[in-house]
Amino acid sequence: MAVKIGIIGGGAAGMFCAIRASMLGAEVTVFEKNEKMGRKLGITGKGRCNLTNACDTREFISNIVTNRKFMYTAASSLTSRDLMDFFENEIGVPLKIERGNRVFPQSDKASEIVMGLVKKMHSLGVRIIHDNVTDILTENGAVTGVKCGSHLHSFDRVILATGGASYPTTGSDGSGYRMAKRLGIEVTPISPSLVPLLSKERDIPKMQGLALKNISIEVLDNTCEKIIYRDFGELLFTHFGLSGPVVLSASAHMRPMEKERYTVKIDLKPALDEATLDTRLLSDFEKYKNKNLGNSLSDLLPQKMIPVFIARLGISEDRKINSITKEERRKILLLLKNFSVTVTGFRPIDEAIVTSGGVDVSEITPKTMESKKIKGLYFAGEVIDLDAYTGGFNLQIAFSTANLAAISACEE
Repeated sequence: MAVKIGIIGGGAAGMFCAIRASMLGAEVTVFEKNEKMGRKLGITGKGRCNLTNACDTREFISNIVTNRKFMYTAASSLTSRDLMDFFENEIGVPLKIERGNRVFPQSDKASEIVMGLVKKMHSLGVRIIHDNVTDILTENGAVTGVKCGSHLHSFDRVILATGGASYPTTGSDGSGYRMAKRLGIEVTPISPSLVPLLSKERDIPKMQGLALKNISIEVLDNTCEKIIYRDFGELLFTHFGLSGPVVLSASAHMRPMEKERYTVKIDLKPALDEATLDTRLLSDFEKYKNKNLGNSLSDLLPQKMIPVFIARLGISEDRKINSITKEERRKILLLLKNFSVTVTGFRPIDEAIVTSGGVDVSEITPKTMESKKIKGLYFAGEVIDLDAYTGGFNLQIAFSTANLAAISACEE
């Protein structure tokens, strides 16, 4: 007889689990509380779905922030190349590789990924029940099924793939953590990761909506005066502080988050060293020598940033360029190379891309994804205490752990 597997959660990990287990001959039922499957997957990558990262396994592991050693077996069981082959050949979704090895569907539509997975589940005969699982049933330390309100469903194996606590409107509301805790399984404290940052400075909201490309950042931990993270790319100023790819990745390193513990130092001209930048300033000053400072920085800075930049300098915007002293020019240079923002906290967890924390990896056998306490219970995806940088790595974690959980659950 086929192994009966119940999967709690119809997101990226849950759907992939269902497909892999069905392909291996299991009788699979997926429980999804929402009317539609894969709601969070459908909005990832700004609706484009950054499916994975086309890097080798070593680089993938190096981009995992929390518990990377736990991922060795899962990462080997399904590499990014394996995943790309699966989507192109099994699901029928053509893919493309963009900057930073980020992988997207050629159509730029996350919905195509979701629909492809749902269609594959239907073709394999996966049963989908749109109901809310409230408890995992056990007897003598082994799984026996799940409970949905007053309804009981019997299974040989159960895979918990409920996601984290970010984007709760999509169904990732932390319910998986609560079910695990009721079984006596340890869950580490959760916090937002890959999340925008709140800033102390009142001038930041004046630049709301301004995106800076090709800048570099350093994150300074003020408690030890050490740089804990560096990155290059795009940053966005918001009404509350900072966002954008480099900021989201930086947030994964700001642990623990404490008010004013971290400073983001933005180099607005990373391609120029100080000597080259000073030469550039002298050239611009000669060009605009009879103009005011406020009208002379447009070759260096976006228009929306100039008033804020000048205010930080403490030099009147009406000053003529030909009256700027060598010391004041030095001040301009240093601010171009170090425009600092003091971080006061994270935005709420429901705005985070992923959740940091979750089911403690010490509770899970890394070679199988099975619970060490409850026989027949497996874990997959964001419900586990695993998270990585932005760039497709978190979805790859979801798919790789789902793959290993499905294979293990199908073994007698």
